[in-house]
Amino acid sequence: MKRFLMYAGLVAVVPFLIQPLSAQQKKPPASPPETATATIAGKTLTIRYSSPRVKGREGQIFGPGGLIQRTHKEYPVWRAGANSATALHTDADLTIGNLTVPKGDYTLFVDVSNPDQWTLIVSKQTGEWGLAYNASYDLGKTAMTMSKPPSMVEDLTWSITDEGGGKGTITLAWEDHSASVDFTAR
Repeated sequence: MKRFLMYAGLVAVVPFLIQPLSAQQKKPPASPPETATATIAGKTLTIRYSSPRVKGREGQIFGPGGLIQRTHKEYPVWRAGANSATALHTDADLTIGNLTVPKGDYTLFVDVSNPDQWTLIVSKQTGEWGLAYNASYDLGKTAMTMSKPPSMVEDLTWSITDEGGGKGTITLAWEDHSASVDFTAR
């Protein structure tokens, strides 16, 4: 009988012991996956990325000696996100800035060598993890328009804005930088 009571007590306690462990395993990732999507001229554009946080490092992300330079072996080319490289899917043929981008799948990188003038890089290579940038796969590059957001941007954010008439804007914002480029969908 003693054994039965001890066993019954153990069975009753085990779920309470396991519950804190499972709660710890569901901790959100440091750079959660995000998606920016829009329908422009009846065609869908999607950017998939992981969104790092500033986490108290304001003023220490970009520029010489900043986080991007210290942690990215491909610097000044940056994956413009975290974890997997930032992916673009377009159902439309696009003109992004001065760059012709046929419908399909691409990887987006950003050259941040000049913190005040970024360049968007569209790569034909897809499926990279992390920092695997290879310039020989570049479809092309185009200048981005820089601005300062009205307040510090904690979570790295890509957005796609429909400007009407088959036109739109792709914007990347993080910390105290915002870079955008206009596009046309056909």
